[in-house]
Formats: sequence, C-alpha cells, structure tokens
Amino acid sequence: MIRNRDVSRLEGLTDGVFAFAATLLVVSLEVPRSFEELTADLTGFVGFAVSFGALLAIWSVHHAYFRRYRIDDGWTIALNGMLLLVVLFYVYPLKFMTGGVLSELFPGLDDPFVIRGVDELARVFMLYSAGFVGVFLAFALLYRHAARRASMLELTPFALAEARFLHRHYLLFVCVGLFSILLAWFRIGVVIGAPGWIYFALGPLCFVHGNWSERELAPLRDSAPVQ
Repeated sequence: MIRNRDVSRLEGLTDGVFAFAATLLVVSLEVPRSFEELTADLTGFVGFAVSFGALLAIWSVHHAYFRRYRIDDGWTIALNGMLLLVVLFYVYPLKFMTGGVLSELFPGLDDPFVIRGVDELARVFMLYSAGFVGVFLAFALLYRHAARRASMLELTPFALAEARFLHRHYLLFVCVGLFSILLAWFRIGVVIGAPGWIYFALGPLCFVHGNWSERELAPLRDSAPVQ
C-alpha cells in the first residue's frame, strides 16, 4: 500500500546524500584533455553503470518506505542517518568490487584492479559485505519500527503484516551478508569467490520466504480496503 504525499525534509536530505554518493561513483572528476584520456575514462563506464544501478536500487527501497509511512520521529531520523552514513561508506567498496569483477570477466572493459594475495581479497569481500549488511540492517530496522508504530500510523492489518514481512525480508539480506563475512574471515573459498557467490542464495531464500508469507498476506490483502 503506497501513500502519496509531499516530500519531507528528511527525504530531501536523503536524496541529496544519494546524489552526492552517485557523484563519488564517477570515473573521473577531471575533464579529459585528449582522445586517449577520454577512451581511458570510458573504459570505466560499465563499472560505473553497474554501481549506479545498485545505488539506484537502494534509493528505490528507501523511496518505497517513505511512500508507505508518514513518519519522521527520532528513531526514524536516527535509522535514516545510519543508512546515509553506510551508503557513503559503501560507495568505494561497491565501485572497487564491481570494477574488479568486470576486469576479471572482461579484460580491457574496465581498469585493472590490483589485489595482492588471498588476504587482501578476503578483506575486500569483508568491506563490501559490511556495507551491504549495514544498508539492509537499516532497512530492516526501519520496517520493524514502522510495525511497532502501527497504531500511530493507522496501519490496516494488511499494512502491518506487510511491514513485518519486509522486516524479515531485509533481515535475510543481512544474514547472507554476515555469512559472506564469515566465509571471508575464515578464508573459505576466497580464491574461487565463495563470499561473493553466496549472494546468489538470496534468490531462493526470498522466494521461499515470499511463498511462506503469502499465506498470511493473501487473506488480509483480499479484505483490505482500496486506498
């Protein structure tokens, strides 16, 4: 259930921070002065596009939350601030990881990324996963907070069940990210990228959780009033 309303100051601040984070993803802030410099900069465009897509996906989750709930109390401001802090931290690990994967899969498509040994690779995975965990832990806590404020927000039974579902949904993201950190910490499968491949488990996990939750949501959705 999406509730249309005006953009709040909290959302305006968030949009500004996301815009700044997108700026940090840009390949180079200096205008190239030769064709060679231009082509060198353009080799990083695919990595920038993939990283920007990930950042846009995070922004869209945030946008959906504030379209659902008219809330800007102290806890929401604190959790939103935590999210913005993590997003700014997450930008460079995200860009580094994306560029590294692309340079390995498609040599010459992106600038080569230098990683010296298994220990450095494990640390890269841990930094990336720490940002991932931080982002989705913030979203999970935001939805938990909305569910606990159901009476104040005048949530319908379906909207309350939906908030609880989304809280669990983003906790799954947190669990997978933590598992990736454990794999990297104990150097399990780091050479073959196991801490990265584990993220593909999100598809089946979310599918199973969605089907399980539908038994609770379906009856409430059918009886929910049209907004």
